[in-house]
Amino acid sequence: MSSPSLGTGQVFPQQALLDPVLLRAFVAVADSGSFTRAAAATHLTQSTVSQQVKRLEQQLGCELLSRKGRYAMPTVDGERLLGYARQILALMAEAGMAPERPPLLRLAVAEDFAGNTLMPILMKLRTRYPNVKLEVQSGLSKPLYQAFQEGMVDVALIKQRPGEHPAKACWPEALSWLAAANWQPEKAGKPLPLVAFPAGGLYRNEMAQLLDEAGIPWRLVYSSNSLEGVLCAVAAGLGVSLLPSRFIRAGEHKEIASLPQATAMELALHLAGSPGAELQCLADEIGAYCDRLSSGSSSLSSPSTSA
Repeated sequence: MSSPSLGTGQVFPQQALLDPVLLRAFVAVADSGSFTRAAAATHLTQSTVSQQVKRLEQQLGCELLSRKGRYAMPTVDGERLLGYARQILALMAEAGMAPERPPLLRLAVAEDFAGNTLMPILMKLRTRYPNVKLEVQSGLSKPLYQAFQEGMVDVALIKQRPGEHPAKACWPEALSWLAAANWQPEKAGKPLPLVAFPAGGLYRNEMAQLLDEAGIPWRLVYSSNSLEGVLCAVAAGLGVSLLPSRFIRAGEHKEIASLPQATAMELALHLAGSPGAELQCLADEIGAYCDRLSSGSSSLSSPSTSA
């Protein structure tokens, strides 16, 4: 910003650093036409306002206000400074304002919901709340729920055993033993080859418990944190796995009824207390999708990650 010109054609001294406190007093007097009203507006005494204006005039080497009559009016030099003073004060106020932070929603989902399934839900949310910021994490249900309990996540869609954790809403998740379409049972006494998620996965633990209780020997032949990897390994004939029944792919998988029947799991929606409008909207959209999924009117699109 160049230095404003004096009425004589000169400019205010280049070395003059304009104190915003003094400028504020000057603008208050110029706008109100009175030192008394300016003092009230700035919550200062009249003498303080007068001293601040005088200091500014001494600093700039010119008279800024004419004190003749009942009103204090800007001089020619005062008029030229007034516009700059207002700009400086406005810029300082703008710089001091806290930047507006968009709402941050922290979402955790079991990974079979983290791909194509979740995107339409998130896009619908962004359409309604374009300034929203999203943080999404996916993985095994147990660590996701732990993150929710620790306040690191605002809403979580996880798998759990029936009634394991209180939830905003729950939907049954039927499980089936899956094998390749051309799979043949193992010879008597030979361990059952298993395809599973990493240690700690809900379905992996359920598989081991069911087989151990039934006295069926087993061995782990393939492990992946990707649902697509597990489904492909099963379809290729590497082994069998326990998964939600909705993942059975016609022509690639078949259900094995001879293995111990598994109790249905729960798809559980956990929501932080006192959600804002954006978070409530996200939870409602997820809940609506799960309602459709549970009723059989919706299906997952090409899952790409683990459950």
